[in-house]
Amino acid sequence: MFETIVWATDGSELADGALELVKDLAAIHDSQVVAVHVNELVPGRYGSAPLRADESELRERIAGEVDELFALGVNASLDVRTGYSDVATQISEAADDLDADLIVVGTHGRGAIAGAVWGSVAKGLCHASHRPILVVPPTRAADRSSYETRRLTTA
Repeated sequence: MFETIVWATDGSELADGALELVKDLAAIHDSQVVAVHVNELVPGRYGSAPLRADESELRERIAGEVDELFALGVNASLDVRTGYSDVATQISEAADDLDADLIVVGTHGRGAIAGAVWGSVAKGLCHASHRPILVVPPTRAADRSSYETRRLTTA
C-alpha cells in the first residue's frame, strides 16, 4: 500500500519518534523510505546562510539514521532540500517529486495559540500537500523533555 514513504525530519527527538513508526510501516509494506530534510536559507547582505548554525551536523546525523535504516534492510535514502520557501512547502514538493504514498512527520502537539506563535510544519503540511500525512505526537517522555528544555531556556 505504501511503496514510498517520506519521513520529514529536522533531526529532532520528535522526528526520531516518528522514525520508529516509519520503520514499522516500511517493514509491513516493504516500502522505500526517503528522509526529507529542509535546509532553510536566510538571505543576508553577502548572500544566504543556513537558518541553523548546526546544519552540517544535523545533515550528518540524519545521514547516519538513513544508514541505520539501510542496515536494517530498508531501501532508504536522504533528500536534502535547500531554499527560501517554507519548510512545509518544500517537504510537500519533495513528496510530489518522489510520488510518495505517505508523508510521516512528528509534531510538538501544541495548541492553537502556541502553534500560531511557534508555527507548525505538520499543520503547514496539512495545508500544502494533497498526499496522505501521518502526524505523530510526542511520547510522554519526549514531551516532558521538550517542555523542560523550553522552560529552562525561557526562564
